[in-house]
Amino acid sequence: MAFSNKGMQHLTILLVAFLVMNISGLLIMGEDKKRAKKHQYRISERTLWLVALFGGAVGTTAGMQLYRHKTKHLSFKFGFPFLAVIELVLFIKALM
Repeated sequence: MAFSNKGMQHLTILLVAFLVMNISGLLIMGEDKKRAKKHQYRISERTLWLVALFGGAVGTTAGMQLYRHKTKHLSFKFGFPFLAVIELVLFIKALM
């Protein structure tokens, strides 16, 4: 499939945004876990959800598993993976 320069630019922006949000989601879960262990001020659940909703669900899901963080909260345990699947499907559709 041939893409115009404008089409390639849109795909590049989409890919960069997807990567940035998911790396952010992974890092923010790690940071919140670190703060929880040290009994420090935590990152709000609202912020975690906003990162996931704005394209970082794959990263937040990976962070949840990697850091074993928020795994007992059903809304996170099922919500992040569900949202990640939706975001991956939308991302793949955008590439087609």
